[in-house]
Amino acid sequence: MRIPILDLKAQVQTYRTDVLAAITRVVDHQQFIMGDEVKAFESKLAKYADVSRCLGVSSGTDALLAALMGLDIGVGDKVLTTPFSFFSTAGVVARLGAVPVFVDIDPQTYNLNSALIEAALTDDIRAIIPVHLYGQMADIADFANRPGRPPIVEDAAQALGARLHGKMTGHYGDCACVSFFPSKNLGGFGDGGGLLVQNQEFADKLSILRLHGAKPKYHHHIVGGNFRLDAIQAAILGVKLPHLDSWADSRRHNAHWYNEALCEAGLVSRGLVTTPLELPDATHVYNQYVLRATRRDELRVFLGDRGIGTMVYYPKPLHVQPCFKHLGYGPGDFPHAERAAESVLAIPVYPELTREQQQFIVDSIADFYGVG
Repeated sequence: MRIPILDLKAQVQTYRTDVLAAITRVVDHQQFIMGDEVKAFESKLAKYADVSRCLGVSSGTDALLAALMGLDIGVGDKVLTTPFSFFSTAGVVARLGAVPVFVDIDPQTYNLNSALIEAALTDDIRAIIPVHLYGQMADIADFANRPGRPPIVEDAAQALGARLHGKMTGHYGDCACVSFFPSKNLGGFGDGGGLLVQNQEFADKLSILRLHGAKPKYHHHIVGGNFRLDAIQAAILGVKLPHLDSWADSRRHNAHWYNEALCEAGLVSRGLVTTPLELPDATHVYNQYVLRATRRDELRVFLGDRGIGTMVYYPKPLHVQPCFKHLGYGPGDFPHAERAAESVLAIPVYPELTREQQQFIVDSIADFYGVG
């Protein structure tokens, strides 16, 4: 039995006819850059996320970059974030000449430990980037309401549709940055991203920044970038958006089944840790289902030999990446992030996964550990 980490071919059957019609529409009108397709999708996504404005951009990384540019983050400014994330979280900070400042994760959720934020704040911290890792929002509600706090840019690349205390991403920060990379819950047919914004003035500035800082065209009062979302991607995403919640429900159902099955198989008593703890009054959308496993790399090879796809998100924390050596961090500085990096393993959780496939995965993990 072959089970990929993600099966996009299985998913496309649910919307194939509609998406081909949307692509044909773009081919027929030949308006490939910005335009009505992008505006229509932005309006739909803003309504879905219950925010004032959505701005389509070229990638999740460019969403983060544009957000920091909109906050005038520059050389020497410090931005507080997590060391356990995809590279772009800290990479965009460095690209602007600013300095990433790391805070360790909560070992139960793998997200930025909100209890450590206050102690890490200094007068030169100009922004905070909490990452809603694997599909669950970081527990930032209390800090978001703190008077005089630095701006918050939510890295919601993996968490579109997630909720905390009933509010979606984009309601706790000055903006939320989402990704439409194909592997995301709402994925396009290539790169794409978005900014979810409540403040209209900030949204206006971001809309100019994504067009090289021009308003009107060829008149540049600020320096921006080429951060535009392609019309064909917007048309595709508009077709997929109505399916997003049902897909998340299926992912959640699959994740909860794993939790019970792995426990019943005796694997939890052997030290296997199931997916990160779900916060109270939170809705996890499970972009990934991630185990913490002893002998992780051996387990991954074993599962691969049985045709089961897995991924490690992420094998090396940001603070020990060679390009950040000059920051002065080293092994041992953020032990929870480092332990997570040594043990996390994502297994398939996509909506189209069958119970037979899931049982095969659990049985294979049990076989590796000699359980049963």
